[in-house]
Amino acid sequence: MEEIFKRRLYEEMKQNKITTEQLAAKIGVSAAMVTQYFTTKKLPRLDTFTKICKALDISADYLLGLKDY
Repeated sequence: MEEIFKRRLYEEMKQNKITTEQLAAKIGVSAAMVTQYFTTKKLPRLDTFTKICKALDISADYLLGLKDY
């Protein structure tokens, strides 16, 4: 699930043409922290995860790899 999350987060940011800095500002974390989400084993806290889903307008199920849509 971790690898799916990383890949889908990166793909959604690219598709939405949102930079690491822009996403970080929307969800209230540093740009370095966002980078860690798709380059390391670091995963967001639940409240931050919710903000990511809202900022990218995607479902949690999709981002976690539970659904493919």
